Amino acid sequence: MLLAVVIPVYNEAMLLRASLDRLLAITPPAGCERLVILIDDGSTDGSREQLAALASDPRFAVVLHERNQGKGAAVRSGFELAIERRADLVLIHDADLEYDPADHAAACAPILEERADVVIGTRFGSGQAPASGWFHWLVNMGLTLASNMLTGLRLSDMECCTKVFRRAVIERIRIQENRFGLEPELVAKVARLRLPDVDGISRRVRIVQVPVSYDARSHSQGKKIGWKDGVSALRCIARYSLGGDRAQ
Repeated sequence: MLLAVVIPVYNEAMLLRASLDRLLAITPPAGCERLVILIDDGSTDGSREQLAALASDPRFAVVLHERNQGKGAAVRSGFELAIERRADLVLIHDADLEYDPADHAAACAPILEERADVVIGTRFGSGQAPASGWFHWLVNMGLTLASNMLTGLRLSDMECCTKVFRRAVIERIRIQENRFGLEPELVAKVARLRLPDVDGISRRVRIVQVPVSYDARSHSQGKKIGWKDGVSALRCIARYSLGGDRAQ
């Protein structure tokens, strides 16, 4: 079984090598072969050259965007390549050190055990705010509550980067958001997606939430999301949850 780990990269030269070393040091989930798909989204700090040097390594697949388009655009390219490579599972992971790849096995387990089609991580498994602080926690809770009200889900962390999908799910979803609106778009679309069952009758996608660890970094350390992305997230929650755009 092939697990594709999709990692969007934009100006992460200082952390990229350490992040990849940390990932490669973790054994893939039992029964899985791992392919790391790296998408450089028009970096200008040397990240692009680091990734280009990995193109001949069979553990990696590298995509180079000619210009910066945003995280959503990078993940869209990663999904397309994962489908092309016939990956069975696709996991989104960040290029910095905020998320721990040691959580990947637990995140993939519900799908490998046939209990889920999509797994969404939560940084609030302990019920406490993460290191990003109370303001960001409150903003995230507000966005997650708005998403839950419109999708009918009961998530605690809609914005969590760690998300895992069966190939059958990403084959039926077309990412339209180029920036951080990716997160509410994906959640809204999987919430209303139906998959064909063995008897030919469609069924709702099974979504499971799994706790993940999180070590937040500040804007001075390179974090790129800002208040405008929070406003955009509200727009995306309304647009995709209410079905204003029926294109998956």
